[in-house]
Amino acid sequence: MIKILFLFALSFSIGLFLILLDILKVPTRRANKVYLAVSRKGIKKSNILEVITLELSEKLGNLIRIGDYKKRKLMMALRSANIKLTPETFIAKAYVKAGMILLCIIPALLIFPLLAPIILVLTILIYFKEISSADEILKKSKNAIEYELPRFVNTITQELHSSRDILAILETYKKNATGIFKRELEITIADMKSGNLESALTRFETRIGSSMLSDVIRGLVGTIRGDNNIVYFQMLSHDFKQLELQRLKAEVMKRPSKIRKYSMMMLGCFVIMYLVVMVLQIVESMGELF
Repeated sequence: MIKILFLFALSFSIGLFLILLDILKVPTRRANKVYLAVSRKGIKKSNILEVITLELSEKLGNLIRIGDYKKRKLMMALRSANIKLTPETFIAKAYVKAGMILLCIIPALLIFPLLAPIILVLTILIYFKEISSADEILKKSKNAIEYELPRFVNTITQELHSSRDILAILETYKKNATGIFKRELEITIADMKSGNLESALTRFETRIGSSMLSDVIRGLVGTIRGDNNIVYFQMLSHDFKQLELQRLKAEVMKRPSKIRKYSMMMLGCFVIMYLVVMVLQIVESMGELF
């Protein structure tokens, strides 16, 4: 009976999947390969499942309507996170991935009903993970940039003694920058060359959304306007160094398990040493008494 139910559930799932492919006009596997070869659309690996998900997301995205404010905010977040999707497609992608997991509840109900609540919870988790993926990328980018800001501010402080050409200072620092900060500097420098310097720096600040970067941008804008901000950047460099020390201490406090393991081993060794010495002294004293 269980085998019959399993075969029925499997056949029903495959049939439902094929019907949905035909209704939604999902391209064939060969077309997907051509699609990947021509335009990857941000997909890092040639994964057919990802392409199908993206195709379904684009079709569903045409039916999604969001407000102008939310759309602009999400569009800015996607652009900063380097996700090459429209806001509607991004939201639809979260629905599609969660829906694919939710479809597994049909065979689960027929074969093993106890799995249904687990699949439902997993569907919710997948949805929230996908819908917040851009924010997670931005958070990591923000932390990476703030980690490099103390060195950046220290360099600006040194350079301002000889030059106030902010564009030249950024181009010089870009050669030694790494990772996300280097990419953002490249975008900002290109923006500064093609338009207004202050507006480009303001857009840089808006993309990242970091209070530390806002302090740096404020000083750079003031320098462009003719202010002597050497003392400002010296104070800012001092404050950033203190924040960096606090961040390092916080990272150390987040790893107590590794440190605690070796600390307990050392403590155990010290206790054993003292116990051995005490036992030997007690044995020697008792030997002298008898």
